[in-house]
Amino acid sequence: MTDRGADLIVRAGAVHTLVPGQDPQRVLAVRGDRIAAVSADPRGLDHLVGAGTEVYDLPGATVLPAFDDTHTHLIFAVLGAHDVPVHRARNIAEFLDLIRQRAAVTPEGEWIRTTTNWQELNLAERRMPTAAELDRATDRHPVLVKRGGHNDVVNSRALRLAGITEDTPVPPGGTIGRGSDGKPDGRLIDNALHLVERLVPAPDRAKRIDGLRLACRGYAATGIGTVRDCAVAPEDYAVLLAARAAGALGIRVRALISALGMTGAAQVEDLLDVMEEWRDNSDPWLSVWGVKFGLDGGLEAGATEEPYACDHSFSGMLIWEPDALAEAVETVVRRGWRVGTHAYGDRAVRTLLDVYERVLARNPGLPAGTLVMEHGGLAGPEQRARTVQLGIPVTIQQPLLHDTAEVEEGFWGPERVARLFPARGWIDLGAQVSAGSDFPVGRFGAMRSVWGMTTRQTVIGVKGPEHAITYDEALTLHTTNAARLLGEEHLRGTLTPGRLADLTVWDRDPAQCPADDLRDLNPTHTFVGGLLAAPTGTRPPSHVGRPSKTLR
Repeated sequence: MTDRGADLIVRAGAVHTLVPGQDPQRVLAVRGDRIAAVSADPRGLDHLVGAGTEVYDLPGATVLPAFDDTHTHLIFAVLGAHDVPVHRARNIAEFLDLIRQRAAVTPEGEWIRTTTNWQELNLAERRMPTAAELDRATDRHPVLVKRGGHNDVVNSRALRLAGITEDTPVPPGGTIGRGSDGKPDGRLIDNALHLVERLVPAPDRAKRIDGLRLACRGYAATGIGTVRDCAVAPEDYAVLLAARAAGALGIRVRALISALGMTGAAQVEDLLDVMEEWRDNSDPWLSVWGVKFGLDGGLEAGATEEPYACDHSFSGMLIWEPDALAEAVETVVRRGWRVGTHAYGDRAVRTLLDVYERVLARNPGLPAGTLVMEHGGLAGPEQRARTVQLGIPVTIQQPLLHDTAEVEEGFWGPERVARLFPARGWIDLGAQVSAGSDFPVGRFGAMRSVWGMTTRQTVIGVKGPEHAITYDEALTLHTTNAARLLGEEHLRGTLTPGRLADLTVWDRDPAQCPADDLRDLNPTHTFVGGLLAAPTGTRPPSHVGRPSKTLR
């Protein structure tokens, strides 16, 4: 180490480096965007304190690495920053009134869209609004109501603009909802979403960049320093690049460019041509991870081996034919990109493993981690063992289960819902498993996810307690395992000299918190690359000299 001082010093009650076998340290030093040193002596790095050092002297605090959310949708959070906040509504009347208020200040003919992080069972009527009801909020504007990433409801004006009538053919892998009279009721699912969404103009770029700034701050405030956004359209990535240039990214972003809605390898080839200019992954803040496919639907259409509890003639749907998906995945990996594929129901998991096995056999020597299973929700013991044998990493999302358990019980029944996201089984088999939220379907948050995985609590009580894991295991899924999934274990995941200075400061040790407190526990500070990404606390009690960088 040279004699140059540190830019940042954090003294704490415990600095958990997550290095196996290493006792907690007491002080950590940052120089530039890297960790310079740690010490078990709280005064052991005092020689690095200079006139330009920012010092946080927090003897009661706990320091952990910043968390990764390995499956989330930052872009949805960005859009939601300026959309109608229907997640605040308690009933359909309030839901419609929020849209009506926005319509009153929106020029006639312009699109109105809503936030996506809401569930119909949180409304008093316990259902989605219909096109006819949305018409009562406004018939002067096309309205797009989104719930998560698989469901839309639109008003009659939007249906007319899209040319959707009772004679419109249903796209393969999609659903057009219809009323008892056979006419469209405004509901669109999966591959039918594009019928309307293709008409919605993108928000102004300056507004989107501002939304990114706000969304990044929101993730960082919960302890998340890196997100793996699992459905980024090419035009969204262009906005991310502009936000990066404007200094608006407060957290690291790893993007999966979306192939959702595509049905053949030729379309995927065109997408890869667009992605070619983004191949350079040298920027530690923003890069393309690979391509995202969707094999089955979400809560209402996940492909299952057994029929749905609510409809014994329905077992969900596969969005891709297996042969076509295998060809498309091969197209991606042969051009040097990675693939993450949504597979939620157990039939989808089995089908995806068949596809991945074919791709691996026909493309020997693929780098480890090239093919990833997103969700693996209902993966049973045989499927989990096969996943491990094939070397396929999997991402799980306990917050999704927490927030949607009641909805899912209506479709699948309590036994299957209790089997979702079996973290204990994955870990015991030695799977490469990491964790995220699937926002906006689940609520993001570092300790909210840890709390969920350790308790298996949901909105309707504990589901599948045998699948619970320990606090230390849950921490690993969001840190060291997450960095490995991204191929960045040499850069992040542990608090050791030379690694990026991504860390969180907590006013108490999360490991010692009662479960009810852990759920909503947020850090006082989140640093990403040595920069303050979410200052939720106050100025440090000990401030020496002038900071050598601008903290944000």
